Amino acid sequence: MTPVERTRLLVYGGVMLTLVQFAVPWEGLIGLPVVFFLKNKLGLTAHGVATFNLIASIPLFVGFLFGFLRDTWSPFGRGDRGYVVIFGLLSVLSYGAMILLEPTYGVLLAGVFLTTVAIQFVLSAGRGVTSAIGQEEAMTGQVSVLGNLAILVPNLAAYFLGGALSGYLEGRDAAGAARILFGVGLGLMAVVALMGLFGPARLFDHHHAQAREHTVAGDLARLLRHRPLYAVMAIQLLWQFSPAAGAVLQFHLSNGLHATDAQVGAWYGLFMGSFVPVMLLYSWLCRRVRLNTLLWVGAALAVVQMTPLLFVRTPTEALVAAVALGLIGGLGQAAFTDLAIRACPPGLQGTMMMMFMAMYYVSLRFGDVFGAWLYDRQGGFQTAIYATVGVYALILPLLLLVPRDLKDTLDGEPATG
Repeated sequence: MTPVERTRLLVYGGVMLTLVQFAVPWEGLIGLPVVFFLKNKLGLTAHGVATFNLIASIPLFVGFLFGFLRDTWSPFGRGDRGYVVIFGLLSVLSYGAMILLEPTYGVLLAGVFLTTVAIQFVLSAGRGVTSAIGQEEAMTGQVSVLGNLAILVPNLAAYFLGGALSGYLEGRDAAGAARILFGVGLGLMAVVALMGLFGPARLFDHHHAQAREHTVAGDLARLLRHRPLYAVMAIQLLWQFSPAAGAVLQFHLSNGLHATDAQVGAWYGLFMGSFVPVMLLYSWLCRRVRLNTLLWVGAALAVVQMTPLLFVRTPTEALVAAVALGLIGGLGQAAFTDLAIRACPPGLQGTMMMMFMAMYYVSLRFGDVFGAWLYDRQGGFQTAIYATVGVYALILPLLLLVPRDLKDTLDGEPATG
């Protein structure tokens, strides 16, 4: 593959993943207003919101199943193109149903759940094919940056817009607010389905066109025997288990610091946006510094990431802290994702990367529930911060379990083993 063709395919895949990230119902542009809708219009407590998110996130917890289906089954023989078009349209239908129905707790829960299922299939195709290209072209660091930016850039805009949208929707009736909110998601996923329909064959058709060397059972056994799998997933579980950064933080900002909905949205936008310059720096560093060094430095910085929040007393100070947290955590985020892409078993890139994302949501949601318990009954927000610091410190010894051949090369160099 020529450099020009490689760049064109990755940019196309990155744009598609970015649009999907804007449309997902569990965070950002759609997810943040849903949380405030539950809190302000339906009267849910912090624990109630965390429980809603926990149930609605069940499809995210089993994301590896969507990835495994992507790696082993081609719908109507159309490969990744089939996944993007078919399940992109199903997500359009799900959002359409939520527009038409009364936005009760049950409707919101069912709608978010079903839309999440459909979008997981789209993401499994997008992440699987970009990771496969990264492995084939020995550019996993660049693909790590691409994949992270496809999440971070939408969240940068979405949390600003989502917070402002939440404030705007407060003045409207519940049904009208829901129509606006879910209409945005419907339009975005319609565009994604069209991108899948008319996208380049080299991106969407190549990997499913290849002959498979294993049966489904053989692929499953090969995955379970893959030694790097366990260290990578354990690191991801710890890295995303942050009791102080989920629903608890939203309640602390709103109730403890008296921040507005727009300020809460701005906090998450600044936090996510501050990862971006570090990601861009990583795309330069990964070609000059071995992954092993980047992993250790990133993990060490992760341990202290949440500590600036201990000194925050006003919404303005919280916004400054959001920038600091993003800058501190960006290197670890990029390095851990780079490691996951390098560790993908051949032919099972979709499974591995969707499992990696599943660990994110499992850890995030259970961290939310644990954080809510600490917040309500065990000393409040500061206790949640101390718990987060302790969890992040456990990442350091796990780095010793990562096979050397995965971390001893620069981006652009073939693996040593």
